[in-house]
Amino acid sequence: MTRRRRALSSEERRLWAHVARGVAPMKGRVLSVEPDLPLPPVVEPRPDVGRLAPPPLPMPKPRLLPLAPLERKTMTGLRRGKKSVDARIDLHGMRQSEAHGALLRFLHRAQGAGHSVVLVITGKGGAPGQGGLSDERGVLRRMVPHWLSLPDVRALVIGFDEAAAQHGGSGALYVRLRRRRGTE
Repeated sequence: MTRRRRALSSEERRLWAHVARGVAPMKGRVLSVEPDLPLPPVVEPRPDVGRLAPPPLPMPKPRLLPLAPLERKTMTGLRRGKKSVDARIDLHGMRQSEAHGALLRFLHRAQGAGHSVVLVITGKGGAPGQGGLSDERGVLRRMVPHWLSLPDVRALVIGFDEAAAQHGGSGALYVRLRRRRGTE
């Protein structure tokens, strides 16, 4: 298999000639050096006279707090009834815009009240063919986890997980809240 070689540009030939001048060839080899073409002039900066300040560094993006599922101990306690949810909200029958606003207000109030685990009931969505398009059913069930993952809500939420059967199963979520800053 033969390899095609591309021709070097004048800039590449000039650079190679500059590098090859400082290299000794191996024994028995002759280094073919093309005539040295002049290198472009190097402009040396003047010492601090009229020097501009370096451009400011871009502002770092605010660090998003990671979401985590609820701890096994908390989940087990909730499933067995040894731990109860501190508050609950039922979003059944709400439109997306209403539910989103209600959820945010609820989470802020719950965090302000010092709650640690709350229950958000979304409903499972109706069966396809029950008075609507099949892809429109269960909208809140799909959207609430998305809303809980948004950057503005991450300051409130540590994580969330599907609720146990006695709390609604796949139609509800346990949401673990962050402690409010400055209250410790």
